Amino acid sequence: MIDLPRSKVAAVQTAPVFLDTAATVDKACALIAEAAGNGAKLVAFPEVFVAGYPYWNWLMTPIEGSAWFDRLCRAAITVPGPETDRLCEAARAHGCVVVIGVNERAAHSVATLYNTNLIIGADGTLLGRHRKLVPTWAEKLTWAGGDGSSLKVYDTAVGPLGTLACGENTNTLARFALLSAGELVHVANYIALPVAPASYDMAAAIRIRATAHSFEGKLFTIVASSTVSEEIITAMSAERPENRELLMRKNSAFSGVIDPHGNLVGEPLIDDEGIVYAEIDLGQCIQPRQMHDITGGYNRFDIFDLRVDRRPHAPAHFRDDADQETAAPGVPSIITDPQE
Repeated sequence: MIDLPRSKVAAVQTAPVFLDTAATVDKACALIAEAAGNGAKLVAFPEVFVAGYPYWNWLMTPIEGSAWFDRLCRAAITVPGPETDRLCEAARAHGCVVVIGVNERAAHSVATLYNTNLIIGADGTLLGRHRKLVPTWAEKLTWAGGDGSSLKVYDTAVGPLGTLACGENTNTLARFALLSAGELVHVANYIALPVAPASYDMAAAIRIRATAHSFEGKLFTIVASSTVSEEIITAMSAERPENRELLMRKNSAFSGVIDPHGNLVGEPLIDDEGIVYAEIDLGQCIQPRQMHDITGGYNRFDIFDLRVDRRPHAPAHFRDDADQETAAPGVPSIITDPQE
């Protein structure tokens, strides 16, 4: 008998305490407690919530932004580490699955950062981490790209769960890889992007991407986006006052839940801070697949062949004797895939 649970889920739309790692983890733990207290079994947080997004990449020259990059490196966390321990304890204490974005510092380099989503089980186990495969546009000044080792779906209390960060939700092959691994719950997290081109409606773009994945894959997508706080606006406009108006642009953030038909479940949040709650029933993922099951009967695998290299990349491999080879620090997967 297949287990298709029903769950209450929560998408958090708020800002971090900008570049203050400890205070942002405190805020995350408090929000986990609040959401779980309202019955949520999954709490989804924004992209790089710990502890902030590099807005300076869009607003300053690379040289001007370099000092901010230094601050972000110092605020970044290692995985695992004391900050992840606190988040795992909060998930365990409140019995809920947590997906949260962090700036992860590589164990082998003080200046190599990843845009990483942590996946934490309801028992407090750090199930895995997903490093954003390709930083988007100006983000390449800050983050290194991840590898295929994190394109995994995790067995959680709310169902088979996968996650992608922000723009990589437009990566059709990455999304298909997760669907092919059995994903039924997808967490897509974003940052508010008021600095996008004037013709770009960020809130609409987020919803379009979430709707596409839910409709094509016949699953639930939980979207969590950050907001731009007065603290961030002040920091980014101190030397360039013209940035204030830009950073206050509306329709820059969207959080909500999309069902397998591509419909909104309840009301979303646009720009405002808060928590979106919704009930999801994975049993609703069955019937729509009778029409379009793109990882099953509605495909032609004799024609199409997608191969995904899930081997972790390393800057070096060290051989100390004839029988043992080790990778650079922090490179081997931190978690064994529960499906393996």
